[in-house]
Amino acid sequence: MQFPVPLIPATLLRRYKRFLADCRLDDGREVTAHCANPGSMIGLASPGTRVWLEPNDDPKKKLDYGWRLVEHIDGHFTGVDTAVPNRMLRAALEAREVPALADYTAVRAEVKYGEKSRIDFLLSAEGKPDAYVEVKSVTLCRRPGVAEFPDAKTERGARHMLELALMAKQGHRAAVFFLVQRTDASEVRLAEDIDPRYTSAFLTAYGAGVEVIAHSCNISPRGVTLGPQLPFNLPVV
Repeated sequence: MQFPVPLIPATLLRRYKRFLADCRLDDGREVTAHCANPGSMIGLASPGTRVWLEPNDDPKKKLDYGWRLVEHIDGHFTGVDTAVPNRMLRAALEAREVPALADYTAVRAEVKYGEKSRIDFLLSAEGKPDAYVEVKSVTLCRRPGVAEFPDAKTERGARHMLELALMAKQGHRAAVFFLVQRTDASEVRLAEDIDPRYTSAFLTAYGAGVEVIAHSCNISPRGVTLGPQLPFNLPVV
């Protein structure tokens, strides 16, 4: 997935009200950007951070910029827009570029299931059980190379895991897809200390047959594409 317009570099001044970020462009102008990330963004929102913004001239949008990337001092990137993973992954699924799900020929997004929920992707193919795929954007990294989910408590995420468990029990294929929006991660784990309830729901779902898939992303100011599969380390119980 390529960004529709070239991103421009800036310096983060502050993030506030969850969805707003004041930034200073390289020419000295200060602008406010939309932050499409409701999470805590641990380690990603410190003043002085190098960021990349997507400009727009859409009169329907209240802000002229959207915050898309963090550039770390070591040259690695983290994607902070939680809408990007699903758009990129849909293209990869339709192109059958995800090895674990390459046998599926039809991809539908945002399909109602469970109780008042929507599955990110419902995959189907003749002669195969439907596959319910829930996507989780992973940006937290507290130890070198280790990506963790979640970065904040997520009741919604716990509910989704239990609903995936029900799909698996009904004979469908169900999977949680951890899409790591970082270029410096080599493995994925659960942040058990941040949300024990999510960990409990995850283990229940895993025990019911829900699959775990984890992939990295290739990220640059030009765009985001699917990266290699990553190992997922299960919690020790």
